[in-house]
Amino acid sequence: MLKEYRTIRELVGPLMLVQDVQGVTYNELVEIREQSGQIRRGKVLEVNGSTALVQLFESSQGLRMDTSTARFLGRSIELSVSMDMLGRVFDGMGNPKDGGAAIIPDKRMDINGTPLNPAARDYPSEFIQTGISVIDGLNTLVRGQKLPVFSGSGLPHAQLATQIARQARVLGQDSKFAVVFAAIGITFEEADYFISDFKRTGAIEHAVLFMNLANDPAVERISTPRMALTAAEYLAYEKDMHVLVILTDMTNYAEALREVSAARKEVPGRRGYPGYLYTDLASLYERAGRIIGKKGSITQIPILTMPEDDKTHPIPDLTGYITEGQIILSRELHRKGVTPPIDALPSLSRLKDKGIGEGKTRKDHAATMNQLFAAYSRGKDAKELAVILGEASLTDMDKKFAAFSDAFEKRYVSQGYQTERSIEETLDLGWELLKMLPRTELKRIRDDMVDEFLPKSGTEEA
Repeated sequence: MLKEYRTIRELVGPLMLVQDVQGVTYNELVEIREQSGQIRRGKVLEVNGSTALVQLFESSQGLRMDTSTARFLGRSIELSVSMDMLGRVFDGMGNPKDGGAAIIPDKRMDINGTPLNPAARDYPSEFIQTGISVIDGLNTLVRGQKLPVFSGSGLPHAQLATQIARQARVLGQDSKFAVVFAAIGITFEEADYFISDFKRTGAIEHAVLFMNLANDPAVERISTPRMALTAAEYLAYEKDMHVLVILTDMTNYAEALREVSAARKEVPGRRGYPGYLYTDLASLYERAGRIIGKKGSITQIPILTMPEDDKTHPIPDLTGYITEGQIILSRELHRKGVTPPIDALPSLSRLKDKGIGEGKTRKDHAATMNQLFAAYSRGKDAKELAVILGEASLTDMDKKFAAFSDAFEKRYVSQGYQTERSIEETLDLGWELLKMLPRTELKRIRDDMVDEFLPKSGTEEA
């Protein structure tokens, strides 16, 4: 029988103090029962001697300390998991939000997960096709990787997220693939867009959606990504599925963390965020990966909006330290009408070399990738020079690279949100664009590869 405490002594916003408690642990679930019979839930944030600091999952408005009791449940927040989760929509606490029946669980899992032994990790090495040329061709996503998208306010990261969720697949084998999509602190319109897009395209059949709205409590915002990752761990490591986890928007998550930290009167770190922001983000991101001896895998794409487009802001800065690269959306390309506006040059996938090449994509992948990067960079430099000194200052070769740069953005990067390209189509398109340059300028590709793959018709000769 669980003991009930009538020792609630202080209530400040969503936080309350319960005194004279025994055997209470960090993260333990708490039930607050009011005189009317209404029950509110919370969790233990801190234990100091016989005093527990509890955070409510909802508003404390109307809660009377003198007539309410607290009951500690002896367990942390858990998620009911089963294969029936696929095709369903849940709120940030794991309750069904689509009007369907409650999940009959195979088991209940602690949403905080268990730390992975680094020695048990398998190295990510298998290509995931997203159907988006800039990612597949230049910043390849590898199974088990953490590859965040750095966006800005007003940029179309929502469309990019749904496109990746809709199109992502593992090639070359009959593997079970699922998407776990967690939306954190979004508006009702955004939630409606995500849900309707998943339903319209049929992608919801192999997806689990967790939706946390902007007017939901801050503590729910903190639990939403953990709910999603727990569902992913069940599907990956117990049902042998390859799971892609998309978390949007991690900035809202960090803001909720800051809000709770301020309520606890903790000493703030950079820009008011708690000093443990790095550790907290790492506890989420490091739940991606592959485990030796397990068939399934978890690949993570966290999406975050950089405040004032500032890459040095604590959220993108710390995320960049933990993850293996980043995809950066460009406001300049967005103004030009490039869709999706992915800036190829500062974007980076640190594991791309492990997932490309013969037997994975195609033997010419690495060489064409390097050549496209180099040519696009030189073309951008030539265009910047023309802005300062005028087009007359450019050499004939500079003009060819500038023209290549324009064609690259228009044809390779700007493919729209409904177009899906196979990796072969992406590589062939790269060769088609390289055809605009003299063969002598293709210095990063071996001659035998140029002979084999460069389209013959209309090829310029030096």
